[in-house]
Amino acid sequence: MCLECGCGLPGPTRIDGKPADEVPSPLVEGRGTPAYPRAHDHDHTHDHDHTHDHRRIDVHQAIFTANDRLAERNRGFFRGMDVFVLNVVSSPGSGKTMLLTRTIEALGTDARVGVIVGDLETDNDARRLRTTGAPVVQISTGTLCHLDAEMVARAVGGMDLRALDILVIENVGNLVCPSGFDLGEDLRVALLSVTEGEDKPLKYPPLFRFADAVIVSKADLAVACEFDRDAALANVRRVNPRADVFEVSAKTGQGIDAWCDYLSRLRGERGSLRP
Repeated sequence: MCLECGCGLPGPTRIDGKPADEVPSPLVEGRGTPAYPRAHDHDHTHDHDHTHDHRRIDVHQAIFTANDRLAERNRGFFRGMDVFVLNVVSSPGSGKTMLLTRTIEALGTDARVGVIVGDLETDNDARRLRTTGAPVVQISTGTLCHLDAEMVARAVGGMDLRALDILVIENVGNLVCPSGFDLGEDLRVALLSVTEGEDKPLKYPPLFRFADAVIVSKADLAVACEFDRDAALANVRRVNPRADVFEVSAKTGQGIDAWCDYLSRLRGERGSLRP
């Protein structure tokens, strides 16, 4: 994945405009040093003639092992703060931001929601979400096509989790790399918009295979797009028969109540640690 595509090259990841390694966090010790190696940490030119296969394997394993370790730390911290965490993944333009806006509005006073937004550049989505009144932290990844556990750990340093019931992480729009990185979430949600076609789960199976819930978004456009609903649902089931599936239109409100009821039920089933 990221070892081949180039997105792991060092880049200026920022959190609300500040260099990420300068943002204090209760989950990351110290500043200035990544919690684990990035995909291309070795510093030498490539005009020599030998393979890097061994290095790729070692770095790949180190990245995921260290990320999983920090993700578990995140998960324990969120659990201790009694915050239910969602990791929302999809392709760019599938409707993540609009879905989250409608979700926050529909939950209203039933749940206090905060959001971490991941994008390579701009804070456009974060600004849209702030219009709901929810606290939002922007992670600008620079060249990285996914969020990782360390970025999330640093981002929560700028949030008052005691004032939240739900934390939603809107991952970078990408159908490949985000599926490999645990962020410490309770629920992973994959979006499939009707504009993308019915076969997207078959083309990018990891994103959907590791999802706990799949949302078919932009349902109001299904007829115009000649979207084959039955085929799409069958493809989701083929890749991930255990996923909970929702058909939603953030524009018309279709399916929003069922989606919010689902979140409330999962929060209730987990129970509360707050006195």
